Amino acid sequence: MCGSTRVKMTFIAKTFYDLKATTLEGDMVDFNVFRGRVVLIENVASELNELQRRYPHRLVVLGFPCNQFGYQENCSNGEILNSLQHVRPGGGFQPNFTMFEKCDVNGTNTHPVFAYLKDKLPYPDDDPNSLVQDPKFLVWSPISRTDISWNFEKFLIGPEGEPFKRYSKKFPTIDVEPDIQRLSAD
Repeated sequence: MCGSTRVKMTFIAKTFYDLKATTLEGDMVDFNVFRGRVVLIENVASELNELQRRYPHRLVVLGFPCNQFGYQENCSNGEILNSLQHVRPGGGFQPNFTMFEKCDVNGTNTHPVFAYLKDKLPYPDDDPNSLVQDPKFLVWSPISRTDISWNFEKFLIGPEGEPFKRYSKKFPTIDVEPDIQRLSAD
């Protein structure tokens, strides 16, 4: 008799506005609140504060910590803000954007936000060929070509909720600004 294996099916939302996520403070955020604004999603980078400061009424920045890449985010959700402030990037850094709970961005437990984004934008526009390069850092399975290859990949969503562009970890966050301007122009 053969054993059965259970495969977890990842829900892929039909639209960006069908998504929800939980903040570090435990509040559920329905993405409908972002209608009409450009949204930038990234695993935390200090340049996010600058972009949020430059476009406070036209841009929503959402930070999603992840521990799937070399276990770089191995603290609890309750420790993440202290870690940002005192360790990485340190220097008293405090995000001026919404931070969500730590989540998986790849594998069988992929958060619905990233399942949706990877379905709509299967690889970064500026680096369509990179894959995770060091197998010792793979902490998920199965591996997929659409997987996020490392922390700091970015996704830009237009004001009508349409995924616009995916940027690689190598693309400087601040250099997303021309696309933000283009999408937020009236």
